[in-house]
Amino acid sequence: MEAMYTSQLRPLLDAVAQEMELYVPHKSGEHYVYTKYAAGGPGDAEFNDIRACMSAKDFLFPVREVAASFPDTVEPEKLKPFAVFGLKQCDLRSIEILDKVFKEDEFVDPFYVARRKQMFIISSDCTEPGRNCFCSVFGGKGHAEAGYDLNVSKIKDGYIIEAGSEKGRAFLEKNRELFGNVPDAVLRERDKKRSQVQQKLEQNNAEISFDVPLKEILEASYNSEVFDEEAKGCVECKACTRICPTCHCFYLYDQTQQEYFVRMKMWDSCMRMAYAQVAGGANPRKVLGDRIKHRLLHKFVYFVERYGIDMCVGCGRCIDAEAGSMDIRVVLKKLNEEHQGKQSEAVAE
Repeated sequence: MEAMYTSQLRPLLDAVAQEMELYVPHKSGEHYVYTKYAAGGPGDAEFNDIRACMSAKDFLFPVREVAASFPDTVEPEKLKPFAVFGLKQCDLRSIEILDKVFKEDEFVDPFYVARRKQMFIISSDCTEPGRNCFCSVFGGKGHAEAGYDLNVSKIKDGYIIEAGSEKGRAFLEKNRELFGNVPDAVLRERDKKRSQVQQKLEQNNAEISFDVPLKEILEASYNSEVFDEEAKGCVECKACTRICPTCHCFYLYDQTQQEYFVRMKMWDSCMRMAYAQVAGGANPRKVLGDRIKHRLLHKFVYFVERYGIDMCVGCGRCIDAEAGSMDIRVVLKKLNEEHQGKQSEAVAE
């Protein structure tokens, strides 16, 4: 059983909520945020047309948590299974990136792994990409291709539920009475909607394209003045790294709690001026432009060298959250144009 049909979301979500905690998107102003689902409510549940402003990182890598303690040790708590509905393809790609960091050989983070094992992923198709979405630049799609347990596609009169894992298939089989079969005409409708969304994404980002890998462009742009120029539009709010679904830097600090000590782990940001400061007070990245450069080098050079993939999924959250006027798309575009200019000059010589 790979795909089934339902006319309403609530029976599906109620069935999930009977087995585990469930978090669903809720419209708040212009954005979607995640809230805990209450089973048995009136009406149909919300379907988020676009990715939520919160990402999967919030569920797998908390802003702040206890990493160690003394004299007693801290073990990962026995988490209950939980599900998140409405994650988009960019979120699934971000989970793949976080997995590489926190599940890497001898550097495994037991707290992350414990949450990851208990997570049931219910992704959904994008039906209305935002003006800042640029996932297509990195080969992304408006619908999930892998990495989900269930995926939900919205069609005219209902929803197609598709299994993408053994856990997903087992859930559909167990709750078979809730769903109907999917006619071929309905599948064609879904495929048409997906094609339209993809076309819109590509049209929105038609001006952003790269003839060579971004790794090559960034490596050749180390001494570019673009970073300092674009830094003029940055107010150092650090929202870009906070809301990014793939940024994973953290720092450790110790606290005294009555008769024991705890070591806390908390999100950090490479955009923070003191981030690179060493014990003697020296700081190789006091200048804001250098911090912006480091952020992009991490995403498109260092991470690629270590894991073989870019560390940006093109979700556009950093652009939405930016309190200033810096836009990662503009920075990359200018660096690309500068690189093309240098290449043309080299050929002319």
